[in-house]
Amino acid sequence: MRYDLTHIVSWVAHNSRVLDLGCGDGMFLSALEKERGVRGLGIELDPENLIAAARLNIDVIQQDIDQGLDNFPDKSFDTVVMAQALQVLHRPHRVLNDMVRIGREAIVTFPNFGHWRCRVYLGVMGRMPVSRVLPYSWYDTPNIHFCTLKDFEALCDELNIEIIARDFIAAESQGILARWLPNLFGVTAVYRIRSRTT
Repeated sequence: MRYDLTHIVSWVAHNSRVLDLGCGDGMFLSALEKERGVRGLGIELDPENLIAAARLNIDVIQQDIDQGLDNFPDKSFDTVVMAQALQVLHRPHRVLNDMVRIGREAIVTFPNFGHWRCRVYLGVMGRMPVSRVLPYSWYDTPNIHFCTLKDFEALCDELNIEIIARDFIAAESQGILARWLPNLFGVTAVYRIRSRTT
C-alpha cells in the first residue's frame, strides 16, 4: 500500500462510514473494510476501475467528483477520503467544501509541488519537473493544479476549513527536515480536516 494510504488508515475510526473519492480499483477501501471494519462507498469515473472495485465487492458509484457531490446529504459519512486526486481536479475548492460538508472529517493527500527538488529542477533545467513521484511530462500530466503545502493551507483558511492534523512523507534521509520545513522537504502531504462551522 502507498505510504500516504497507511497514514489514512490510522486516522479512520473503527466501524465508521467512509466515502472514498476517486477510489481507483477499490484496493484501499477493501483494506479499510478488513482492517478497520468500515462501511465504505467508493466514487470512481474510470470504467475499468469500477469493474475492479466491484470484483472486490466494494460498493462503488460512477460519478465525476468535479461536477459536484450534491447527491450526498450533509454529515452522511464519518470520513471522506481523497488520496492523490486534489491536483487533477478542475474545481478543487468546490470538492474540498463538499468533503467537509458530507463528512464529519475529511482526509486529503497530494504531492507537494513546493518540494526542493521541484524547485531546483525548474530553476536549473528551466523545465517542469519529472520524477518518480511526478512521472509525467508537462503535456501529458493529469495534474492541472500544482499546489504547495502553503497553498493548500491558505485555501483551507479561505474556505473556513480547520486542519485537525497533518503529516508529510519525505525521502528517507529527510524525515526530520520535513518536520521542520515541510513545504521544502515534504514530498507528499497528508491532511485531516473538517469544517470550522460544525
